[in-house]
Amino acid sequence: MENFEQVYQEHARLVYRYLLSQCHDEFVAEELCQETFYQAFRSLKQYDGTCRLSTWLCAIAKNQLRAYRRKHPAMEELDDRWLAASSENERGKVELLRAMQTLPAPQRDIVYLRMYGNLSFAQIGDVLEKNETWARINFYRAKEKLRKEMENNEKEFTA
Repeated sequence: MENFEQVYQEHARLVYRYLLSQCHDEFVAEELCQETFYQAFRSLKQYDGTCRLSTWLCAIAKNQLRAYRRKHPAMEELDDRWLAASSENERGKVELLRAMQTLPAPQRDIVYLRMYGNLSFAQIGDVLEKNETWARINFYRAKEKLRKEMENNEKEFTA
């Protein structure tokens, strides 16, 4: 097999795009892409060449995504569009803002800056004197908390 560094250089973008198309979360896709190549490196002896290398890597990526989803069963697609949709009507806006008040201050700030300031994660990191990765991770965590809070509010409303 080729030099593994070269394999990574040639296929990392494809594997990342595949994962991003499946999970719609840049941070999770990046994390799983790294784990995919780690697992591929560990399993090099099992690659027999009967399929294209990119096919083999995407199969590993698919398994990594499945494992991630098993560990995070509540991972429902929750992205900026969901947040925007929640804030489009008055009732949804009030419920979202109420749910945002339950977040710890840094996560609440990140969500405000992302939703109302339309800032990138790099810009949010700069504003809060942290880095882009920190902003992404905390935004993801905040979205999960908001989703759960909104689900709880919906259950209380319908009960």
